[in-house]
Amino acid sequence: MIQMIPNRAPDGVGMTAAWPGVDAARAREDAAPVSFAPTVDPEFVSRMRKQNRFTTGLEIARYTAAIMRADMARYDSDPTQYTQSLGAWHGFIAQQQIIAARKHLGSTDRRYIYLSGWMVAALRSEFGPLPDQSMHEKTSVPALIEEIYTFLRQADARELGNLYRALDTAREAGDGEEQDRIARAIDEHQTHVVPIIADIDAGFGNAEATYLLAKKMIEAGACALQIENQVSDEKQCGHQDGKVTVPHEDFLQKIRAIRYAFMELGVEDGIIVARTDSLGAGLTKQIAFSREPGDLGDQYNGYLDVDEVTAETAKDGDVLIRREGKLLRPKRLPSNLYQFRAGTGAERCVMDCIASLRGGADLLWIETEKPHVEQIAGMMDKIRAVIPNAKLVYNNSPSFNWTLNFRQQVFDSWQKEGRDVSGYDRARLMAANYDGTELAEEADARIQSFQADAAKRAGIFHHLITLPTYHTAALSTDILAESYFGADGMLGYVRDVQRREIRRGVACVKHQNMAGSDIGDDHKGYFAGEAALKAGGAHNTMNQFG
Repeated sequence: MIQMIPNRAPDGVGMTAAWPGVDAARAREDAAPVSFAPTVDPEFVSRMRKQNRFTTGLEIARYTAAIMRADMARYDSDPTQYTQSLGAWHGFIAQQQIIAARKHLGSTDRRYIYLSGWMVAALRSEFGPLPDQSMHEKTSVPALIEEIYTFLRQADARELGNLYRALDTAREAGDGEEQDRIARAIDEHQTHVVPIIADIDAGFGNAEATYLLAKKMIEAGACALQIENQVSDEKQCGHQDGKVTVPHEDFLQKIRAIRYAFMELGVEDGIIVARTDSLGAGLTKQIAFSREPGDLGDQYNGYLDVDEVTAETAKDGDVLIRREGKLLRPKRLPSNLYQFRAGTGAERCVMDCIASLRGGADLLWIETEKPHVEQIAGMMDKIRAVIPNAKLVYNNSPSFNWTLNFRQQVFDSWQKEGRDVSGYDRARLMAANYDGTELAEEADARIQSFQADAAKRAGIFHHLITLPTYHTAALSTDILAESYFGADGMLGYVRDVQRREIRRGVACVKHQNMAGSDIGDDHKGYFAGEAALKAGGAHNTMNQFG
């Protein structure tokens, strides 16, 4: 019988009360031996437990929160140790991301999953495709978290099942050396369960609504929740116009609500990511309450676009603010919104971030309009002057035209250095005729190093791409549809999909195995012994793939 050795804790994290999430996830494996009914094989029970080490979402949340906390501490001491994630809109997509990371890079360390509200709205709503405006069902978010972890746990079960079958084959062959090798692989197996950073939008209502939804998301397994400072019923995608922010105290109430949800459920290490959209948000729905000059409310109101008036020039219905002996009338739009002074976005971002960290957030997210290291670093320098260990989660967004942005950045830096840029049209640098030029190659090199550069210079702990798999699904389907429905016919699928899967060793080429057929056969053997009718026999066409 294989000894049940738990997965290792994250590097530098001991099995102590300092990281209760790690201990809790392993408690079952260290429990005292149990007695078994005479018809139950203890080794099969041991295998099934190893294949299903997480039985609840809260176990997952505690375990992954501990991993993320350890990663944050490691980044503080070494900014090259930043973390990454890709957005997933289905459990299968998330599963394939982590399987691929394990296969190609040997480990899931520092690799997470991002759950994007944009993709939930666009792809998972019962209303059909929706814009990113918090119109989708709030319950679809915890449902997707649960779905993702179901697929990740199935990846564990599948991989361990393959090892157990290989172990049985080695036993039958009497190959002791191979048995030992496989036993070590089983004992040292690294789970596919990784942290999820989940988008709770602007909280889907007031602070109580935020708390209730946060609980559902945590119970489903989320260890990190990202919330933004927009008005919940006016929420817009961070890369669209018309964003409306709320005063700080309104936002801090929701941060506290999420913290209470984590604490109530025993996920003391839960992570709150506070996002500010102030850089691109020029509107507010309300004037902040202020108790005294210089407090958060007064600072927020200080950025309002105002006209100075007198008691005589003020009109009926005007809302007025008195500051330093002057009467000020905030500019109010027909939408009943107030506008901020132009050019104050970066200052407001800095204020938002400091307030959020002081108010209980763990990580920051500044939504920008372009990927520019120095722009981000300029704000982070001011934040870190107040809170030295401030860290960012950053959206490497597909809403940016990365090629054009970085080619223009190179153009501008070359021009500043006095280099000859007469052969380039700055406005048309996206054109294909610039591909392969020296400028384009330098731009690509900067794109390649962007994450490492920004982690070191701008305090970015976590780099994510919100909706990459939305685009990969569209691109791969476009390629397949063109060839399959066109002159290539079946060759379009074989050449562009199946043959590439085989050459790259993509496990899904054996789709029956990936869907759980072999796991089901194992269970049939446990339950029925020699009487089991199994699907994976000699006539299974999956055998054609070796």
